[in-house]
Amino acid sequence: MIRTAFTATILAFTATASMAQMSPVGLWQTVDDETGKVQSEVRIEERNGVLFGKIEKLTNPADQDSVCDKCSDDRKDKKVLGMEIIRELKKSEGKDLWEGGTIVQPSTGKVFKATMAPIEGGKKLQVRGYIAFFYKTQTWVRAQ
Repeated sequence: MIRTAFTATILAFTATASMAQMSPVGLWQTVDDETGKVQSEVRIEERNGVLFGKIEKLTNPADQDSVCDKCSDDRKDKKVLGMEIIRELKKSEGKDLWEGGTIVQPSTGKVFKATMAPIEGGKKLQVRGYIAFFYKTQTWVRAQ
């Protein structure tokens, strides 16, 4: 009886842990498309069922004091380090997809409509930004 209860507890914990990995919540490394090098780390958090993400680390020492001088919203002239770049993504009903929010590219100040989907068992995150019919997709890697 004890063995059965223990096994059930372990299975429930394992299932919960694997389901948690299929969420964008956590720390992610952004990777440069051309060089393959890590550019930053972004922490995605959930607040009342809605996702927000903030830059926690910039890997280039020269970027530590950079500001978003090209931003045109409340982020204008704010430091990129610590900036909330992801806003108001909500989980799509019945899918491992978060959408309906935005992501800003601090280097250009452009704000894109955004979608996010965990891939490869939650080890990576497909991040897509849209303007009209044009989009760009990046793959972020979950930080260890």
